[in-house]
Amino acid sequence: MFIKSCLTRLFNSSPAQETNQSRAEGGNANAQFFVGLRYASGNQGADFAHAIEWYLKAANQNHILAQFNLGVMYSIGQGVLPNERQAEIWFYRAAHQQDPGAQYNLGMSRYRVSFKDAQRQRNEAIIEAYKWFSLAAGLGYKDSDLMRDTISLKMNRQDLAEGSRRVNEFLCCARAKAEDEKELPFHKEEDTFQPG
Repeated sequence: MFIKSCLTRLFNSSPAQETNQSRAEGGNANAQFFVGLRYASGNQGADFAHAIEWYLKAANQNHILAQFNLGVMYSIGQGVLPNERQAEIWFYRAAHQQDPGAQYNLGMSRYRVSFKDAQRQRNEAIIEAYKWFSLAAGLGYKDSDLMRDTISLKMNRQDLAEGSRRVNEFLCCARAKAEDEKELPFHKEEDTFQPG
């Protein structure tokens, strides 16, 4: 009953939503995201075109969930034609802000590419997939560890070492960025990656 009450308040028009709408129109990224979410999940049917419009506004202000949702919408063609390249762009932006779902989706994208390309490109795609799955697994995202371990069986020692190096490089850059922002999310013991 509580959940239904919360959802009703979220998706039904009310003075609070009018305020949210005006905040969104004023440029507030979080409000823009919620207006997009309201359009994407509307009680009267979804309006994906308007959802994308508001998600784009929020995503361009680095709103992680808006970036992730755009990645999903482009990936499955929700309100737009499916566009894997656009999906990757939005997942990439969210992944660099530590979104484990985006990291997992990038891993899946790279894994799919590994089946299509020539051998050299295939190795690069596998290494990148390993990196993204490892990062998502480090944040506890479901099945990321399983995918990382599955991919590792297809990699030689050199590729595994390169994948681990990329994970550590990503973590170091994220740690440096967090230190610059005074929000260090890592513990000293966990700041390097050791393969599964």
